[in-house]
Amino acid sequence: MTPNPAAPDTVDAYIDGFSPDVRATLQRVRQVVREAAPLAREVISYRMPALRQNGVLVYFAAFKGHIGLYPPVSGDEDLMKAIAPYAGEKGNLRFPYTEPIPYDLIARITRLRVAQDDAKAKGQRKSRKSHP
Repeated sequence: MTPNPAAPDTVDAYIDGFSPDVRATLQRVRQVVREAAPLAREVISYRMPALRQNGVLVYFAAFKGHIGLYPPVSGDEDLMKAIAPYAGEKGNLRFPYTEPIPYDLIARITRLRVAQDDAKAKGQRKSRKSHP
């Protein structure tokens, strides 16, 4: 199988493929998630920008009518209530272009994912140490 030559290989290439207004929104989302996860690195995964630390923290992508954010959000009831209006199928979040993008909410989600990712990594290191 030959890879699709149009598939982006960097976050910059992904963002550059959109109209100026969508590009501006994607750049702001990128800035927000990078500030919330300063140790994470940017990758392209499933043809979308993502932030990876020990594991993937969040994916973000542009669609015809919205920005999509793909975080597995759990463990924070207040945050779960805050994201409910944006919930799509399969745990994704949809932020319509017709409404202000809730960048502060995206930052909260990313910070939660960083904390969860760190806790999971620490737990895995402890369990490896306990096995001979």
